[in-house]
Amino acid sequence: MDDASPTDALRAEIDETGRLCIRLRGDWILQGEETPGRSAFLDLLDEFPGTQKLVFDSRQLGRWDASLLIGLDALTRAAQARDVEVDAGGLPDGAQRLLQLARAVAVREDAHRTPPPSGLLAALGGATLRLRATAVELLRFTGELVFSMLRLLRGKAVFDPRDLLLYIEQTGARALPIVSLIAFLVGVILAFVGVRQLEQFGAGIYVADLVAVAMVREMAAIMTGIIMAGRSGAAFAAQIGTMKVNEEIDALTTLGIPAMDYLVLPRTIALVLMMPLLSVYAGLLGILGGGLVALAMLDVNVMQYIEQTRNAIDLDGVLGGLLKAVVFGGVIALSGCYQGMACGGSAMAVGKATTAAVVMAILLIVVTASVLTVIYTVYGI
Repeated sequence: MDDASPTDALRAEIDETGRLCIRLRGDWILQGEETPGRSAFLDLLDEFPGTQKLVFDSRQLGRWDASLLIGLDALTRAAQARDVEVDAGGLPDGAQRLLQLARAVAVREDAHRTPPPSGLLAALGGATLRLRATAVELLRFTGELVFSMLRLLRGKAVFDPRDLLLYIEQTGARALPIVSLIAFLVGVILAFVGVRQLEQFGAGIYVADLVAVAMVREMAAIMTGIIMAGRSGAAFAAQIGTMKVNEEIDALTTLGIPAMDYLVLPRTIALVLMMPLLSVYAGLLGILGGGLVALAMLDVNVMQYIEQTRNAIDLDGVLGGLLKAVVFGGVIALSGCYQGMACGGSAMAVGKATTAAVVMAILLIVVTASVLTVIYTVYGI
């Protein structure tokens, strides 16, 4: 017998009489592991042009759903079009009945959908359309958040002040340990790199300038933003997504409570307030880490390092770093809350929303950081 095995789930063997046996293995479910599609079934007839009869072996078949029937229906129709005899006796009883039911009514000629185009260009076009749709939805969500803030300024926004305090604690005090560790290590890394390079020119003391400027202007805000995207942004998406799965957001809407005011607004305010404070704290920890490395590897004392650091930092740099932190806080809150509100109705959808929130937040942080850096450079900040 000739044996062809496109995958472990779909195998085919043909004997000398032209009898092609299709062996089905494992689970064939839409949300499970990837299984061969419709084209894999149709390719079998091309791989074995001498086929006279089709039989099936489903003894090792596990769970199955429409994903299997779609392939079987396409295969049997193609076989009949080529005058190949089909014996469906080896299929599960349910699959046999559904295939008979599918053929009970003639298919309308205009019922077939045009198969989606494939290839790199089609994939690029699809990704562009999805990106455009997401951008439009994100802009709409941002507009709703702005209106919610205007209602807050007029004293008409509805949310519990205790929730705001809770989110401030979650996004502020509870984030200090991880922010401390990462910021300290970033300062240490910057100092190590700087010492190795600047010592060659006898300018080791300028490590203080390198660490201070990098932490205050860029690294403190960016590293804190990335940490908060993975911590608070993901938490926002999971919390709101779970509420949507449990239909709690529908309940709020039924009670006349705007979800934007009650859920999104306090989270956004908390993160926008906490991000500048965390950024300042991260900058100080980074300078401390860099200072310890400089004191250990260079011939400088504490006062010299502090004086050099003080001279390196100016007000524009501090304000520029704080502005970035505020923007990153808004971006992280927006990403987490948007993905939570756009979450589907299952536990799997909550996981996907959480992942998407982190990815979107980090992407927007990098984009906004680049834009702000260019603006600072142009205006000499």
